[in-house]
Amino acid sequence: MPLAAVAIAPGVDYFPGFLDRAAQEALREEVQAILVEAPLFRPRMPRTGKSFSVRMSNCGPLGWVSDEGGYRYQPTHPETGRPWPAMPAMLLAAFVTIAPGAPPPEACLINFYDAGARMGLHQDRDEEELAVPVVSLSLGDTALFRVGGLARNAATRSFRLASGDAMSLAGEGRLAFHGVDRIVAGSSTLLSQGGRINLTLRRVTRAAA
Repeated sequence: MPLAAVAIAPGVDYFPGFLDRAAQEALREEVQAILVEAPLFRPRMPRTGKSFSVRMSNCGPLGWVSDEGGYRYQPTHPETGRPWPAMPAMLLAAFVTIAPGAPPPEACLINFYDAGARMGLHQDRDEEELAVPVVSLSLGDTALFRVGGLARNAATRSFRLASGDAMSLAGEGRLAFHGVDRIVAGSSTLLSQGGRINLTLRRVTRAAA
């Protein structure tokens, strides 16, 4: 896994080609096995109950969910009631490579984007621990990713995240607003049914000193 970071903004680093094709295929198989045990579900907005366009699942000790009860982390799948599957060693190794010395992640959010899915600008701030980087890996179709600053109305910059690319939000960029404007359908052959999988690794609780 080569490590060549491109600084997009303060604390926002982009790692093009972090996973080669063989590694992408291996990770795809790991994720598909996870989704058999913890099927994709469609989260809902807390106040309105409106469904997201993205379907989600998780792996690791904790998983992020959203419904009328609010945004939160919990140890079980919201529909099956079963614990989330373990996080693959490959993901943990990627996190250590990109965020060396950081406490290990406790949640990996698995987002599946079909051709029409989007993700509005938002901050990852539901975690107790905000000092540890958020690391994400992309599989499948390319996404047009948008990142801004600490205010929703700050200037934004867009760039493409292709299959095998990674990125991190750390330091000043940890709470940067970010989102996905669109998916470039058919831009990758990795997923037989098309679409994009985004894997976001997060530390949730504060590590003991």
